[in-house]
Amino acid sequence: MDSVNKDNNDSRHPLLTPLPHNHPSFTEHGAGNGQLERILSDTSQPLLLRLGPATWIELKLLFFLAAPAVVVYLINYLMSMSTQIFSGHLGTLELAAASLGNTGIQIFAYGLMLGMGSAVETLCGQAFGAHRFEMLGVYLQRSTVLLSLAGVVLTVIYVFSEPILVFLGESPRIASAAALFVYGLIPQIFAYAVNFPIQKFLQAQSIVAPSAYISAATLVLHVILSWLVVYKVGLGLLGASLVLSFSWWVIVIAQFVYIVKSERCADTWRGFSMQAFSGLPQFFKLSAASAVMLCLETWYFQILVLLAGLLPNPELALDSLSIWYVHYISTFLCKLVKFDRMKVTCISFCLFCFDFFFQHSCILMLIT
Repeated sequence: MDSVNKDNNDSRHPLLTPLPHNHPSFTEHGAGNGQLERILSDTSQPLLLRLGPATWIELKLLFFLAAPAVVVYLINYLMSMSTQIFSGHLGTLELAAASLGNTGIQIFAYGLMLGMGSAVETLCGQAFGAHRFEMLGVYLQRSTVLLSLAGVVLTVIYVFSEPILVFLGESPRIASAAALFVYGLIPQIFAYAVNFPIQKFLQAQSIVAPSAYISAATLVLHVILSWLVVYKVGLGLLGASLVLSFSWWVIVIAQFVYIVKSERCADTWRGFSMQAFSGLPQFFKLSAASAVMLCLETWYFQILVLLAGLLPNPELALDSLSIWYVHYISTFLCKLVKFDRMKVTCISFCLFCFDFFFQHSCILMLIT
């Protein structure tokens, strides 16, 4: 009998310590968090009756954080995919070259830059939680400096991409066309160096919607410019990759303008600082460790693309991988989106549904 009374008392024990109504959770983080805390702190309701509404509120909060982040990563990929689609309409050689250049060379830089930029996610999150808001801007600049230095090294790889691909056994004809495509992606390297730290800087403050709006608008601009440059101006592969680089820089500049002008970043961005050039060796160690974890997930597909170029009919093999890559990237996006180390299952399901329809649409666009 005593144990039953004890269980009943435990079920009515508050899951959270009640907070005063003037606490920052009720005022700064929105009504959602405040409502969640009020429900969990309400001892007049049994435990089971509190868990249902609290779970629904928590799912909504996670959705509004995760959905824009998914949109950002998805649109970043769609820009590359649309570039391959435009290249594919130029011919099978151009599609194979874009596939080899985009997923055989460019994904090397993408994985490295995104992995190194992810170190900002940890540091900015700690600084924001500790109310050291000014350090977020310093970490953003420090990461940008470090990634720009890494971009110089990657530029050398891009410049010598043709002899590197030939050395790896790729068809000289495809390697030459892929190198032309890669030359236009050199400005994109340094856009990566700025964009990924900016994204992590904003996500640490739960500012995700502006990046999604900017990326969506840029995707529309990218498709229009690609059509004009590739088909009307006639710049071909080089024009397609240059437009892709330009679109990435549009995203970077628009996000930076938002950071400078927005009141939400007034405490975290206080202008450029010389502190960005201090502590670079320690920052590099953290960035390198973060890069290794992500690069291992991207480079194995790069190896698959390079191996496909060694097959008897490399153009057909690389063209096929361009289509299959749609399915691969949707799975990879689910791994990128994480909040408090938890993957959002509903977002993964939405990506699966999107993958099914989008994959078949891309197949039709590539073969027509």
